[in-house]
Amino acid sequence: MAVINRIAGFADEMTAWRRHLHANPEIGFDCHATADFVVARLREFGITEIETGIATSGVVAVIEGQGDGPCIGLRADMDALPMSEVTGLDYASQVPGKMHACGHDGHTTMLLGAARYLAETRNFRGRVALIFQPAEEGPGGGRVMVEEGILERYGIDQVYALHTLPGAPEATFETTPGPIMAAVDTLHIEVIGQGGHGAMPHETRDPVVAAVAIVQAIQTIVSRNRNPLDDLVISVTQIHTGTVDNVIPETAYINATIRTFTPQVQEMVHRRLREVAEGTATAHGVRAEVRIDPGYPATFNDAAKVDFAARVAREVAGDGAVVTDRLREMGAEDFSYMLQERPGAYLFLGQGAGPGLHHPGFDFNDAVAPVGASFFARLVERAQPLA
Repeated sequence: MAVINRIAGFADEMTAWRRHLHANPEIGFDCHATADFVVARLREFGITEIETGIATSGVVAVIEGQGDGPCIGLRADMDALPMSEVTGLDYASQVPGKMHACGHDGHTTMLLGAARYLAETRNFRGRVALIFQPAEEGPGGGRVMVEEGILERYGIDQVYALHTLPGAPEATFETTPGPIMAAVDTLHIEVIGQGGHGAMPHETRDPVVAAVAIVQAIQTIVSRNRNPLDDLVISVTQIHTGTVDNVIPETAYINATIRTFTPQVQEMVHRRLREVAEGTATAHGVRAEVRIDPGYPATFNDAAKVDFAARVAREVAGDGAVVTDRLREMGAEDFSYMLQERPGAYLFLGQGAGPGLHHPGFDFNDAVAPVGASFFARLVERAQPLA
């Protein structure tokens, strides 16, 4: 493994940064203290071109290389999750109900490590834009940063991001060309009937029975309307109705998450959900109001950029430590908005054994931070080498 010696030399400082971030999590767009910490470190590194307040609390910093050239974008997410931590660590979250359970503290640290090295060496031409993004866990800081024009404003022509991967061998990389993570949409169905006494169901139009039938019918979309070669998940996650045992309620609510990879499958699912819900409701003498909220699009890696990123990853981690045919997964990621606008690649970085992502016992493995930082730094140097 060829971690950059200079980055390995300040690994302890990276650990300190990461643990500070871990102890002080922020969620959504409200990542102001995290952004302040990032900006303070960037200024210590001698970086002066820094824009703040993008997507409320996002940061973009630019490091000038030697001579004219393009601009490469490197992105890290900063936000935590609204959940309580159970690790018992000395640096565990100090904020009740918030914790870094998805490794974004580590992602931010790795990009800061690369920034320090690149600001010292400037062994590249053109520019690198360091993108520190809020609200990846929702409702989509990546989308807002794109809408606020960072890609055009900084002339970014390719973008890359890393995500920690618990359970994968430490300091290994995994990626794949094409879709690597799914698009996510959210389904809401309000079933409207006529309530009444539970002992006299014939005088009502029962939304509970209709809701149960709708949920069962939804399952046939995956089994009977989907091409078996296409990936699709529809998971009903909530049914809310009723207040007491002897009253048939007026309404019932159904909630589900939808995961797809292609616009064609997504369009089919949206159409069939409306048909199934409304038709089943009509058959039961009630009415269904269907709303589908679009979420993150599929995260789609450019094949040529995956090939390039894999070569860089092998340089850092070794030939046997890079997987380029990772199975795509049904999780979602708002880096997808940046990849819709610019070619690039999203990679996972193995962090070894331990609790999985979004688990209250999760903690980022500080040992892999120099690996990720070295990968980011080498990406810049190999993409935009000096003549």
